[in-house]
Amino acid sequence: MTLRAVVTGVGHYLPERVVPNSHFEKLVDTSDEWIRTRSGIERRHFAAEGETTSHMGTSAARAALKDAGLEPDDIDLVIVATSTPDLTFPSVATMIQNQLGMTRGFGFDVQAVCAGFVFALTNANALVTSGQAKRALVIGAETFSRILDMEDRATCVLFGDGAGAIVIEAQDGNGDNADRGILSADLNSDGRLREMLYVDGGVSTNQKSGYLRMQGNLLFRQAVGKLTETAETALEKAGLSDDDVDWIVPHQANIRIIQGTAKKMGVPMERVIVTLQDHGNTSAASIPLALSVGKAEGKIKQGDLLVTEAIGGGLAWGAVVLRW
Repeated sequence: MTLRAVVTGVGHYLPERVVPNSHFEKLVDTSDEWIRTRSGIERRHFAAEGETTSHMGTSAARAALKDAGLEPDDIDLVIVATSTPDLTFPSVATMIQNQLGMTRGFGFDVQAVCAGFVFALTNANALVTSGQAKRALVIGAETFSRILDMEDRATCVLFGDGAGAIVIEAQDGNGDNADRGILSADLNSDGRLREMLYVDGGVSTNQKSGYLRMQGNLLFRQAVGKLTETAETALEKAGLSDDDVDWIVPHQANIRIIQGTAKKMGVPMERVIVTLQDHGNTSAASIPLALSVGKAEGKIKQGDLLVTEAIGGGLAWGAVVLRW
């Protein structure tokens, strides 16, 4: 028998405030049509004043626990993927532990920007399958509205706030790719490409959080190739191919990137979970948000083979193959 990390619950949270594309027409030289045609985004959610990454992550975690039929103290491990923590320290994960009322286990944050959830899920898989934890909450939560330059039309229209969470649990499998659970992963980074996506501030530089900066055209050209390659590498590690995929659940950054990756993999868009029209780019939250929405809409079903893939600042990118 082989120990597998199996998804047993999923949930998400979105702030109440919905921000349509028309909102930005008052701030910068843009239009609803310009934003839709270039990104696929129609609206996004912005956190309310005082609403933080840990608050949103906790709400998503509660929804995932309810879906799994578990209580907070059934969890051994909390990993939060975020680039927008409440504070420099402590970690958002320990804040969520506290807000959930957990009295046991351990937690930490992972920072790989938009690829953060893939990195967090891979770490959680390693800890669960090695016996360090039996059950884990893996959360992506972001408050990107707080680091947007509202005078930069290239970036301010793209991002939103929200959180998604999954529960994974150690279960016995047969050791083949028909098992439920995480079957393989592929992680990559290249610090030479930092200037394509970064925030121009930080604790050890100027004590300010700074604003998000992006070289969109250059990043787009990197994204499709790297996302296709990492997804196919992860599938190959699992002894599977593009034809075996039931659903691609991609990072929700740009509809053209999503379409380009699906086309290169030979997967029709009917088998791709797309939520960015409603959420914008929620960075590390986008994949678990899409998983939660995909399940709620009756698309993702037990036994389906999923590929999740993402690329973000660093640059960092990767993919996870799992059977639901």
